[in-house]
Amino acid sequence: MSAIVVGYVDKPEGRAALRRAATEAKLRQARLVVVNAQGAGSEGTPEADEAVAGVRAELDAHGLGYEYRELGQGAEPAEDLIAVADEVAADFIVIGLRRRSPVGKLILGSNAQRILLDASCPVLAVKADPDV
Repeated sequence: MSAIVVGYVDKPEGRAALRRAATEAKLRQARLVVVNAQGAGSEGTPEADEAVAGVRAELDAHGLGYEYRELGQGAEPAEDLIAVADEVAADFIVIGLRRRSPVGKLILGSNAQRILLDASCPVLAVKADPDV
């Protein structure tokens, strides 16, 4: 069975990536692997628990088979996402993008860029709906 890996953060770009990954998984009858890319230490908080419950409810409503994973302690989101994609032999990875200024792109490291350049499978990058 094929698999699609999605990097999820509880932000508009993460929700857009999750929606697109769910659509693709349903179309392709693929297993969906959701990787919570919030970062180590975010799990267990009421906000994080509510976000996870929302993700599970949305995917259950779609009737999808899925697996939900948390980032490893101290792991970089890009490395974790790529490692999971390699582990499950993913058809592709879905990530969400946010708008950044030219200076922001220069100064800050970009997980999206690392995933796009380092992943051994195709990467589908989606933008968040500005009205959401």
